[in-house]
Amino acid sequence: MSEKQLTFAPRHHQLTNINVWTADSQWLAFDVRPSGASFTGETIERVNVATGEVEVLYRARNGAHVGVVTVSPDMPPRYVCIHGPEHPDVDWHYDFHHRCGVIVQQGQAATLDACDITAPYTPGALRGGTHVHVFSPDGTRLSFTYNDHVMHERDAREDLRNVGVAVPLHPVYPPQQHPREYAGSHYCVLVSQTQRDPQPGSDQIDRAYEECWIGNRGYRKADGSWQRWAIAFIGNTRDASGQITPEVFIVDLPEALTDYARPGNAPLEGSATTLPAPPASVRQRRLTWTRGLALQPRHWLRAAPDGSAIAFLLADEQGIIQLWCISPNGGEPHQITRLTRSIQSAFSWHPQGRFVAFISDNRVMCCEIASGSCVPLTGLSDATLSGDAVVWSPDGKQIAYMRETDGWRQLFCVSAEQAQA
Repeated sequence: MSEKQLTFAPRHHQLTNINVWTADSQWLAFDVRPSGASFTGETIERVNVATGEVEVLYRARNGAHVGVVTVSPDMPPRYVCIHGPEHPDVDWHYDFHHRCGVIVQQGQAATLDACDITAPYTPGALRGGTHVHVFSPDGTRLSFTYNDHVMHERDAREDLRNVGVAVPLHPVYPPQQHPREYAGSHYCVLVSQTQRDPQPGSDQIDRAYEECWIGNRGYRKADGSWQRWAIAFIGNTRDASGQITPEVFIVDLPEALTDYARPGNAPLEGSATTLPAPPASVRQRRLTWTRGLALQPRHWLRAAPDGSAIAFLLADEQGIIQLWCISPNGGEPHQITRLTRSIQSAFSWHPQGRFVAFISDNRVMCCEIASGSCVPLTGLSDATLSGDAVVWSPDGKQIAYMRETDGWRQLFCVSAEQAQA
């Protein structure tokens, strides 16, 4: 097995679940959270997979913390990460609804999403915190998940997680009537729609999360036309008995940037009693009616590069977590794997779409989509592999992941070329 350890420092190293490689497949971006659940890292860094050289890309200041870094698909690379508040205090410190995205290039950070928490709110600005910022496959826009400060202050039960997008329409400059308000480089809107207490048996959801861009250039619709922009996400429905049932949802997005600034039946910027609303042309639809997608391992939907399929994890009749796919046009889900041991991790597609990588039986696996056959790329080991991230390099030759070594989470990669022969 051609497994290679990349980091050795006595501290934790954390990969995000997608877009952690630079476009030339030479560097891996990571953060240094003390553990997967805390958010107290001060730097965003990268490691060269050939030489092991480590570079600090950005260092937070004034008590702020950073993490969950992803990389643009172009060169020179841009890095985007979560940034907590500077000068945190008892009223405003890191939380789901108190964070933003920053784009880092050559050590300089530009805030992605503007914040306006004082009515009247500003279209294109948000009113809370964004999370897991992911560049689209062409690098022009980003997706993220979102929590709302205004609704949290009103009633924390109304601060429902949603999915949003940041588009390069124009920078947004709120009036900044509050010291925690700021400008942003991109025009940001929510594209999912949630509501408190979904009706059991309906398509209503109270949480939208773990999203993905569909296809490198969108997907072909059932009528043969091409949908250039779309995002899939997990939405929490309620079954007939009222139990949470995570399902796959999709939103088709506008192609014209100006359409993101066109409000629908509710204000894009939200109101004192409502969340921000999607643009006029955005409608979400449900793709699956299952027993409920797997909640563990935590995973993000991932779409085939050609946009023909959206992959997710779901237990089979024996309770084993398997990989499944569904078309963006809907229909019946298709079971890909028939493993005897559950998938234990998030997963990623090979850049050409033939394979998916994940962890099962505490080994990195290469799964051929057409046949469902799985080849282990790493050997059996007592050292625990992390299920947070298993990410293919842009050139398709290597897979990055994390392993616990001497009490520290370290970065590893393994060659995948032999499994593709």
